[in-house]
Amino acid sequence: MSEMFDVTTIIFLVLAVVIFLRLRSVLGKRTGHERPPFDPYSAPDREKDAPARSAPVEDNVIPLPGQGGSSTPVAQTATLETVAPQGSALNEALRKILSADSSFEPQSFLQGARAAYEMIVSAFAAGDRKTLKNLLSKDVYEGFVAAISDRESRGETIESTFVGIDKADIVEAAMKGSTAQVTVKFRSELITATRDRDGAIVDGDPNTVSDVTDIWTFARDTGSRDPNWKLVATESVE
Repeated sequence: MSEMFDVTTIIFLVLAVVIFLRLRSVLGKRTGHERPPFDPYSAPDREKDAPARSAPVEDNVIPLPGQGGSSTPVAQTATLETVAPQGSALNEALRKILSADSSFEPQSFLQGARAAYEMIVSAFAAGDRKTLKNLLSKDVYEGFVAAISDRESRGETIESTFVGIDKADIVEAAMKGSTAQVTVKFRSELITATRDRDGAIVDGDPNTVSDVTDIWTFARDTGSRDPNWKLVATESVE
């Protein structure tokens, strides 16, 4: 019985060894570099599975202006020639402003000046003090408000239709300390009429388009973070 047990035990041990060797050949050894079990709820690890890149990402990036690309001062300087001839006093003055404020661009400035002109003219006619305060210097604002208050005290109202701006040209420029000043000559068309408290017309004509010429000076402190220009002086040309 003891011999039978010993023979049986040996047979089972041999079979176990054979089965273990077969399983090892099929499953292989664990080396510590096996992939973790697949998790259907986790996002795929794209960074590990992605092929190695032969060149850094920066090689395929096109630099944008102001982000390491080519600088714009040359292009900005070139536009000065369309506003003022090279060698003229106005050209030199605009160059000084550009040196103090690298974001200054004459054509863009003129677009903003045209928009400001229309807003100011319309706001003055409507007595809109809030809009005027954001666009005018303190002295000019006080002058406009005084005129509006005087008009209101007489019970007068202005009917105004802004037809459009025929032309806007930079005629003067200067740097005064850190403050840049640019003077623009506007030629515009307006329909305007002033009525008294009884509705009678005391000035202008509601049916006539009038040609108006104004010379306005805008200023901005180039040392300030505020990019906005404000109206600091006005002159009407008869």
